[in-house]
Amino acid sequence: MTKTTNMISALALASALGAALATAPLAFGAEMEKCYGVALKGQNDCKAGEGTSCAGTSTIDYQGNAWKLVPTGSCVSMDTPLGKGSLEPIERPA
Repeated sequence: MTKTTNMISALALASALGAALATAPLAFGAEMEKCYGVALKGQNDCKAGEGTSCAGTSTIDYQGNAWKLVPTGSCVSMDTPLGKGSLEPIERPA
């Protein structure tokens, strides 16, 4: 193998490992729940309101109608600068 081929193989392996680790909680069967109002801008998993396409579309930090998947039972104890996480959408002023 050439040096370039080895580098490409190493990058492909690193990418695959990174993707596997990013989904590890779901892959290992951890129970997850939707938690509203805890995602940072652009980092929600889904439901960011009317006119959005879903994941990564929240427009402000801790947007009340955007959710993030978190381990079951941890949502309502999560602290944010605007209050706790919620299992239901939160009404927040824009």
